[in-house]
Amino acid sequence: MTILIFLGSMIGAMALGVPIAFSLLLCGAALMWHLNMFDAQILAQNVINGADSFPLLAVPFFMLAGEIMNAGGLSRRIVNFAMALVGHVKGGLGYVTIVAAVIMASLSGSAVADAAALTALLLPMMVAAGHDKARSAGLIASAGIIAPIIPPSIGFVIFGVAANVSISKLFMAGIFPGIWLARSLWFTWWWLVRKETIAPPPRKSFKEVMEAMRLATWALVLPFIIVFGLKFGVFTPTEAAVVAAVYSLFVSTVIYRELNLKQLVPLFVSAATTCAIVMFLVAAAMVSAWLITVANLPAQVVELLQPLLDSPRLLMLAIMVLTMVVGTALDMTPTILLLTPVLMPVVKAAGIDPVYFGVLFIINNAIGLITPPVGTVLNAVAGVGKMGMDEVTRGVVPFMIAQFAMMFLMIAFPQLVMVPARWFY
Repeated sequence: MTILIFLGSMIGAMALGVPIAFSLLLCGAALMWHLNMFDAQILAQNVINGADSFPLLAVPFFMLAGEIMNAGGLSRRIVNFAMALVGHVKGGLGYVTIVAAVIMASLSGSAVADAAALTALLLPMMVAAGHDKARSAGLIASAGIIAPIIPPSIGFVIFGVAANVSISKLFMAGIFPGIWLARSLWFTWWWLVRKETIAPPPRKSFKEVMEAMRLATWALVLPFIIVFGLKFGVFTPTEAAVVAAVYSLFVSTVIYRELNLKQLVPLFVSAATTCAIVMFLVAAAMVSAWLITVANLPAQVVELLQPLLDSPRLLMLAIMVLTMVVGTALDMTPTILLLTPVLMPVVKAAGIDPVYFGVLFIINNAIGLITPPVGTVLNAVAGVGKMGMDEVTRGVVPFMIAQFAMMFLMIAFPQLVMVPARWFY
C-alpha cells in the first residue's frame, strides 16, 4: 500500500502538469499523511537539510565552469583541435563531434551544456558538408551525454551524496566507461556513413595540428589537473569543481581574453538559474528519500527482489530495465534521488560493488537524457539547432541503441568497468 501511495501521488501530480519538484513535495506530503506523521515544519526542515550538503557545492561550480568554457572560447578551440586530428577522414565531422565531446566532458560534466555548444559549433558545418541533419543532430545529442560519465560529473556528485558512496572513486571509475560509450558511437557513425560520397575536408599538415593543439593546450590541461588532483588526494571533488571554475575563468579572461566583466554577469546569472532548478529538485527529492527510509520501502523492495539476489547480473539487468523505463518520464536528477535510496539496499544485499552499480546507474540515466518523450538533451539540441523534436528523435535512435548495447555489455562483463577503475583509484 505504501508503494502504491508513493508512486500514485507522484505520477498523479505529474499527470496533472505539476512541475517535478513540486510533485516530489506532494509525494512526500502524501507519504507523511499515510504514515500519520504529517507536519509542515518537518517537511520544511527536510527541504532545507536536503540542499545543505558540502559535496553538493560541486554542482553550481561545475555548471559555472561549463558556462564559462562555452562562452570563453575553450569549447571552440577543442572543436578546432579535434577537427585538425580527425576531420580529414571519411565522415570526419562525426568523429570530430565524438572526440570534442569526450574532451569537453572532462571539463564541465553537464550534458546539456556540452550538447548545446556542440550543436552551435558543429551542426551547421555537418549540414553544409552534406550530412543528414537529423542524423547529425542525433550524433551530437548522443555524444553530449558522455559528459555525466567522464569526470567531473554532476550525476556522480548527486549519486555519491544520495548513496553515501565515494565521489572520487565514482569519478575514477567513470573514465573508461565514458570512452567505451564514445567507441560505440564511433562504430555506429562509421557504419552509417560508410556508403556516403561526401568529400571530407583536406588533411591538416603536422604544423597545423600542432598549432591547433597549442591553441587548445590551456583547455586540454584541465582534465589532467582534475584527475591528478583526485587520484593523489590533492583536493576533494567539491574543491575540484572550484578549481575547474576558477581555472576556466582565468583562461577565458586573462589568457584567451574572450570574456570581460560585462559578459560575466549574464554567465553567472545563467549558471545560478540552472543551479537553482537542480538544487530545488535535490531538496524536494530528499524529502521523499527520507520518507522512503521511514516507511521502510527499501526492505519491501528487497523482499520483492529476493529471488534475484543470488544472481547479481540478472538483478542488475532488472534494475537497469526499471531505470530505463523511469528515465523516459523523469529527468536525470530526480531519477537518481528517487531510486537510489530504494535500490542501494538491494544492491548491497546482492553483494554488488556500489561503485560499479553507480557507474552503470549513471550511464543509464545519462542515456535517459536522449530518450523521448522527456529527453532534456534532445530538447536542447532541437532548440539550438532549430529543429523539430521528432526529427532529432529519429536521428538519435541508432546511437541510443548502440549506447544501450554497450551498457548491457558492461553488465555482462563487469571487468570492463572495474579493472580500469581499480587501477585509477
